[in-house]
Amino acid sequence: MITLGIILLIIGFIFGISVLWTIGIVLLVIGAVLWVLGALGHAVGGRRHYW
Repeated sequence: MITLGIILLIIGFIFGISVLWTIGIVLLVIGAVLWVLGALGHAVGGRRHYW
């Protein structure tokens, strides 16, 4: 999810598409939150680790 967010950010920035830029930021933030929760040992979506 973090990788997809970064890709969308880059594509949105290059082509000037603000919708892709916004979706990329949202995916990046959600992916980072899930990654941190998984790293702290909290079960995310029924899984102990989230990668």
